[in-house]
Amino acid sequence: MAAAGESGHDVRAAMHDPRVFDASGELIDRTGLDDAEIDQIVRVMQSLRGWHDAARRMSEASSRYMKLNETDMRALRFLIAARNQGEIATPGALSDYLGISSASITKLLDRLERGDHIMRAPHPSDRRAIAITVTDETRAVARESVGRLHARRFAAAAALAPAEREVVIRFLDALSATELALELEDEHGPDR
Repeated sequence: MAAAGESGHDVRAAMHDPRVFDASGELIDRTGLDDAEIDQIVRVMQSLRGWHDAARRMSEASSRYMKLNETDMRALRFLIAARNQGEIATPGALSDYLGISSASITKLLDRLERGDHIMRAPHPSDRRAIAITVTDETRAVARESVGRLHARRFAAAAALAPAEREVVIRFLDALSATELALELEDEHGPDR
């Protein structure tokens, strides 16, 4: 459903339309694009925003259901993936994955252990390390909530033809690269 302003225009659509938010063309070069192409690009951006919003809502719903914050959920996904691959998860590996300090990992693991989501045990081959495993109950709950959502996403990707998937991959990789470009711009100034 469109969110219309007083004038009756779709405000959400206008948020992605460079003819509205960048009428002077200062930020976005529209050379060679006609109105139909710009309209299509705006629809792509709206669909991307719709997916982002849906993913956020799904993540929040899973977090609420499991009564965990986003970092805790990311940790559990890592630990479940490690278990599924027969790997032994350690606090160091989890710290690297989450990008947080060892002190923060200790607090996170304490919290997850108090909630009966994980178990800590001596590492079987490195007496200096600790092995972390997800409890069977948490793994089952995650499988039913997050796992079923992932299965639906996988089915949506599987429904595309191989050539279509390659286009989507190229597009999403290009979007991901914009973050790196922005970081470099912040460090060295804009290219313009």
